[in-house]
Amino acid sequence: MQSLQGQRALTAVRPCRQRRALLVRASTAVTAKPTTKKPAFPFVRIQGQEEMKLALLLNVVDPNIGGVLIMGDRGTAKSVAVRALVDLLPEIDVVPDDPFNSSPTDVKLMGPDVLERWKKGERLPSTRARTPLVELPLGATEDRICGTIDIEKALTQGVKAYEPGLLAKANRGILYVDEVNLLDDGLVDVVLDSSASGVNTVEREGISILHPARFIMIGSGNPAEGELRPQLLDRFGMSVNVATLQDSKQRTQLVLDRMAYEADPDAFAASIAADQKKLTDQLEAARNRLKSVRIKDDIQVLISDICSRLDVDGLRGDIVINRAAKALVAFEGRSEVTVADVERIIPSCLNHRLRKDPLDPIDNGTKVQILFKRMTDPEVIKREEEMARRKAEAEAKAKASGGSAAGANRAAGAKAGAWGGLPGRK
Repeated sequence: MQSLQGQRALTAVRPCRQRRALLVRASTAVTAKPTTKKPAFPFVRIQGQEEMKLALLLNVVDPNIGGVLIMGDRGTAKSVAVRALVDLLPEIDVVPDDPFNSSPTDVKLMGPDVLERWKKGERLPSTRARTPLVELPLGATEDRICGTIDIEKALTQGVKAYEPGLLAKANRGILYVDEVNLLDDGLVDVVLDSSASGVNTVEREGISILHPARFIMIGSGNPAEGELRPQLLDRFGMSVNVATLQDSKQRTQLVLDRMAYEADPDAFAASIAADQKKLTDQLEAARNRLKSVRIKDDIQVLISDICSRLDVDGLRGDIVINRAAKALVAFEGRSEVTVADVERIIPSCLNHRLRKDPLDPIDNGTKVQILFKRMTDPEVIKREEEMARRKAEAEAKAKASGGSAAGANRAAGAKAGAWGGLPGRK
């Protein structure tokens, strides 16, 4: 009786297994219909916000700057600018069907599988692909960001079965974190560590996997919803504060452009394709010119002097200013950094690295500009030198007059420094 019931149970289970296998095969056999992606709002049609746009472009020219943190009110084109930035980036050479966007020629940009194939002498195929833009959602877990290892397959088959995360997909592209100030600090630290080192390390149950994770880190948020810790702020290369446009002409033009874009995105993108292509070519030329840009020693000393006077912790600020100034010069088609170039980018590089005083009415960016003006304006330098000279003369005169009066009141034969009696008595 029990064997008969067991046979019935098996016959009842078998059709379910067959049906499940058929569903899997059916889902893999279906071919996806090609879809055209809606173009992003063009970068060149974003009105105002010049500081934000410049910071984004400089990070494209030199990704080693360390990314951008954009803080401002809602509706100030923060996410629009980031999504539009991808259309300005050139296509990259990748190995087909590789989850790490591996380069077929550069060993430092190869994922684990492609690197093994390259070491065996295999000739790697190549194809062109768009620069990836990966958006990190607020609810993402550490495994979703860094990736995870299939422990079951590792134990049963003895292979490292790795499921890539968002950092792998963002390799050689842009990783965008909207509302970064609401993300868990531990996750932000993991992402910034990978961005700084260019490598993501996944360690689970004694198994370790490394893969390249070189990307431009961009974060945005509303300061009214919370601030980032100073340790995390310092990890971003540049920081800009954006506000709602107040110029009526710029506001009107942006509204008209947005309405035209929403009516027909393809037609609107085609109408300004020439301007987009011009900016793309300018960025490509700047990246090729970056290595030839020079910066004089006295300007580097000025940068470090300013950082020292502002009590900036660490040396990241000094390094970022040097890189951003050279990127600006390359972007504008020149070959040597000037003091004016440093003045344009230094507030964005230092305003998030200074200690904040809630009672101070002056923001950090203005403090940086004031100090820079004091240290570089010839008139201000001359005026301060004159004031310092007068102060030194006054102190010397006071010291001399005080010494002579003390000598006159000193009794004959008394040693220097001896008490000469009460004032007014001989």
